[in-house]
Amino acid sequence: MIQRRIENVKTLTYTQGFLGAGHQTAQIVGNQGFEFTDPFIVLMDDHLDLPGTEAAGGAHPHAGVEIYTFILEGNSQEAQKGNLELMNSGTGVVHTEEIKGRIQARVLQLWVALPPEKRCTEPSLQVIDIENVPLIKTDDNEIRVYSGSAYGLTSPLQSNTSIIIVDFSIAKNAETKQIIPASYNGFVIVTEGSMRVEDREIRKGQSAWLNKIDQNGSSEITYKAGNDGVKFIIYAGEPIKSPIVAHGPFVAGSQEDIARLYESYRNSEMKHIRSYSAKYYTSKQGKTMN
Repeated sequence: MIQRRIENVKTLTYTQGFLGAGHQTAQIVGNQGFEFTDPFIVLMDDHLDLPGTEAAGGAHPHAGVEIYTFILEGNSQEAQKGNLELMNSGTGVVHTEEIKGRIQARVLQLWVALPPEKRCTEPSLQVIDIENVPLIKTDDNEIRVYSGSAYGLTSPLQSNTSIIIVDFSIAKNAETKQIIPASYNGFVIVTEGSMRVEDREIRKGQSAWLNKIDQNGSSEITYKAGNDGVKFIIYAGEPIKSPIVAHGPFVAGSQEDIARLYESYRNSEMKHIRSYSAKYYTSKQGKTMN
């Protein structure tokens, strides 16, 4: 079995976000170049503490990406802790994300490039709440599979990209191993405590990329929790190995495709889809919501 190791470790740096003083954000993916991060385009770690005196956000377009929005912390209708929303923007969609009330939350939002053959798919929205995320719970581990398959469990989310998202909570000094395809590119984010992967330590507030392996078969990652235990998330995915052109909210294969998408948006030809992250709108089985 091929053993995966850590390629590099980065300490997250937070700056004020576009929503003002109550929005602190760190970019985890997006500064390294798509050749390195493929199939991941960008991942933002957003800390929100907004008073709700006026609406924040609004309608905006997307195309060529799947967007995974994970509510890591939250206790409001706009942000239910543990929920994950998956939006496939496909051929193009106008997406509404609007916060109208008081909110305190931590949100991880990931953009994944659709393979060229999947960019013609119809837009769709799925939401899974924490009660319906496949779970393994033992004395030492609490493991939730949000996307893809792990530990014999498979998420009900139906994605157009081959992405694994697993949320871990491991007791102090305990160890667990995970099998992922050797060809998958991936990284971890530690949210509490610390752990070791092979000879590298990753602590709270840090992210770390796995080394790349350009071959088929399976690989194994060994996670060893530190003295205070560890909570972390792994994102891993099959690279699309195809160049992309990204401009604003659109991802395509050429500048001509980007121009066509902007024209479609200006002509109001894109479908409108509303984001339902609140508890009362959550799909209990990851059902597509159009």
